Amino acid sequence: MGFWKGKRVLVTGHTGFKGSWLCEILLARGSSVSGLALEPGNEQVLFRQLGLETRLNHSVSDIRNAAAVRDRMQSVRPQIVFHLAAQSLVRRSYLEPLETFAVNVMGTANVLEAVRGLPEPCIVVVVTTDKVYQNREWEQLYRETDPLGGHDPYSASKAATELVVNSYRNSFLAAVGVRVATARAGNVIGGGDWALDRIVPDIARAFTSGDTLKVRNARSIRPWQHVLDPLAGYLRLAEALASDKASEFEDCFNFGPEPVDQRNVVELVLEALRHWEGRWEDRTDPHAPHEAGHLALSIERSRTRLGWAPRWGFVRAVKETMQWYREAAKGQDIRQMTQAQIAAFEEGQ
Repeated sequence: MGFWKGKRVLVTGHTGFKGSWLCEILLARGSSVSGLALEPGNEQVLFRQLGLETRLNHSVSDIRNAAAVRDRMQSVRPQIVFHLAAQSLVRRSYLEPLETFAVNVMGTANVLEAVRGLPEPCIVVVVTTDKVYQNREWEQLYRETDPLGGHDPYSASKAATELVVNSYRNSFLAAVGVRVATARAGNVIGGGDWALDRIVPDIARAFTSGDTLKVRNARSIRPWQHVLDPLAGYLRLAEALASDKASEFEDCFNFGPEPVDQRNVVELVLEALRHWEGRWEDRTDPHAPHEAGHLALSIERSRTRLGWAPRWGFVRAVKETMQWYREAAKGQDIRQMTQAQIAAFEEGQ
């Protein structure tokens, strides 16, 4: 953990679910944390519950605004950048495709262009998604060498993000010493996610209110993982990019669960019911906009090259997540709960 003490770290999308957890970890490790994101919305409750606005260098900017991104980058002069800011919902991308492409593709280009203009080179980890692959709906685990694709606008925008990163790396960033890699993870669960159209927040809302949970895409298989697992991977990747062998890590890396923990949505709901009483019904709509039915990642590259592996399997991930939401509904201290889960994870408990 000594690597992170005193490091200037900029997190884009720091007000979001994953961004908030990442900032909490970085603060615990002694980093000087700055953020760049839109004003927190109603769904970004965790950022406020953790009191992060007063605990880090918070700034409101839109990554679609190249000048604002450049100015923020010049002000912070980060040594490490985690780029998480994104339009991250599949169904929303069908409603707002132009915004999705603008945020995810041009927003990323703006971040990389701003990094390019820094007086000293830095390390950049760009977070994309497991959905960047051309999904053939098969049981084979997708590897980093498999073709990119994207049926829906969200997936396509993230695949395009991968191309933008690769282009900037080869055309500009390598020449000025900026080290950049992409991290592919998806279907992350954990306390504090209140986004619409995500199954775990839907579970928490329904079980808290006593309503019946309406499940869509009940048989879809996803690589569920607790938020702390991929975040540990992102941190490890940044550390590797700072090493003497950095060139070996300027690449793309999958972060997901072990194959045994690939489960469908119904299995997730039933596991959640072991920890929280509630009701549910299958509302799968065959006419709904397309979403992947089966998607699973190979994590062998991250395991062998980064020495990373998931620590909390499916059962533990669901348990910790449901406990967080259940205790939050009872009015427990959010920051204390979150910090306790981080400590347990990092201590291998």
